[in-house]
Amino acid sequence: MHFIALENETDFDGWRKAARTLALNNVAPANVTWSVPSDEPELFAPNGTPPLETPEGTFSVSAKFVDLARSAILHSDPERFALLYRVLWRLRGNHDLLQIATDPDVAKLQALNKAVHRDQHKMKAFVRFREIGREPKSRFVAWFEPEHHIVAATAPFFARRFADMAWSILTPDVCAHWDGHAVSITPGVPKSDAPTQDRLEETWLTYYASIFNPARLKTKAMQSEMPKKYWKNLPEAALIRPLIAEAERLSGEMIAAEATEPKKLQRREAPMTKTAHTNSDSLDALRDEASHCRACDLWKDATQTVFGEGPPHASVMMVGEQPGDKEDLAGQPFVGPAGQMLDRALKEAGIDRDRVYVTNAVKHFKFVPRGKFRLHQKPNGAELKACRPWYEREKAAVKPELVVAMGATAAHSVLGRATPINKTRGRVIELDDATRVLVTVHPSYLLRLPDEDARAREYAHFVEDLRIVAEHLGKAARAA
Repeated sequence: MHFIALENETDFDGWRKAARTLALNNVAPANVTWSVPSDEPELFAPNGTPPLETPEGTFSVSAKFVDLARSAILHSDPERFALLYRVLWRLRGNHDLLQIATDPDVAKLQALNKAVHRDQHKMKAFVRFREIGREPKSRFVAWFEPEHHIVAATAPFFARRFADMAWSILTPDVCAHWDGHAVSITPGVPKSDAPTQDRLEETWLTYYASIFNPARLKTKAMQSEMPKKYWKNLPEAALIRPLIAEAERLSGEMIAAEATEPKKLQRREAPMTKTAHTNSDSLDALRDEASHCRACDLWKDATQTVFGEGPPHASVMMVGEQPGDKEDLAGQPFVGPAGQMLDRALKEAGIDRDRVYVTNAVKHFKFVPRGKFRLHQKPNGAELKACRPWYEREKAAVKPELVVAMGATAAHSVLGRATPINKTRGRVIELDDATRVLVTVHPSYLLRLPDEDARAREYAHFVEDLRIVAEHLGKAARAA
């Protein structure tokens, strides 16, 4: 009998290494016992199992099995390690095993995988953050009780979604933390360590009650998607029962009410159009004019227009997608997390940000509210088209020699067509008016990458792109 001790409950790399060695030594699944540090020791386990030698040779399995194994190992079933090795053992003799849905081992593996994905979905849906402290030192903390070991694997989702705030997700198993740069995992804690309410909870409850639509209530579907076991950790749970109780009465009133007269169409302000005096526009005049822009509906929910800033005759203009939450509040471009990433990369590339003009393809923040948060939404084609004259007039005023389009939305605006980033990135494109364009990624793309190695690799690539800009600035300075 071979006793294999893994480092922790989700030690996939340790399991894979041990499973490969066992298989190459022709150790049958019945002769292997798997354990993790939290398990009770085997009654007859020896103090030390002689290590197996890894013989020469190798074997391969499908990528599908590897993906299933990575997911299934997050399940809480103590027999999952043995099941995975059993399936691996059988795959060596039957490469089509995973196609046999009626096979007991395959069916069990698929069930574990499905349960893990369902638990991850519930975590994404039912984590509720509460604010601790006040800005700028505030932190957002949530409590969640997963069924399986999914916290570390699911944490990158929250890092991408809430990249600009410091947060912690506490669970009895392990805790995940985000500081704006990296996710860290620490041991689990008791529920008593989690906050019970925050200063904005009343606002969230008011919002939740206001969006509850009794006419669309489907109680069974609601209970299926939001099982009662999650209610205890949801601030809005106290509202659910009374809202359901009122739904039938309110629906009846809505049906019985007389139809309302349709609202008369109101004349909307005409969209801004490019005028003949574009080349004579000053940036100050453009900024003032843009503050009253009504060319699309984004102005209605945004705090203010966020216009470009920088030297009025900079030789380089950098164009992003749109202002984010921080920019919308400050009225300045690139002052949030993406702006901090850009500043860091510019400095590393040897570029003084004060020498470049920075702006966005779209001048208003497009978002969807989620409780007290405003989540970024990508501008659509109509919004991009409505805002493109502002970019053209900014460009005509600044007269840059090089335009840096950061991200697909910016590239679309600058080049006037949808442009794949990977095909044009890192090379200078010359336009008909002699302006040169360099396409690269948006700094926020780097913030969304969950893998640390990928983030470091892509950041280095971004800096290399900016070094092309630095070279241009150096030539411009020498020419002057």
